[in-house]
Amino acid sequence: MRYIFRLVFMLVFLAALAVLGYTFVGDLSPQRAPVELPITLEVD
Repeated sequence: MRYIFRLVFMLVFLAALAVLGYTFVGDLSPQRAPVELPITLEVD
């Protein structure tokens, strides 16, 4: 039973480190660029 708690604690600790790392490195916002796409509408 002690090993299960140790495993859960380690997983929570690693998840916290991953979130911390993501906050510093994870600026993954996309670069914005204007997009122009001409379309043809068929009107009867």
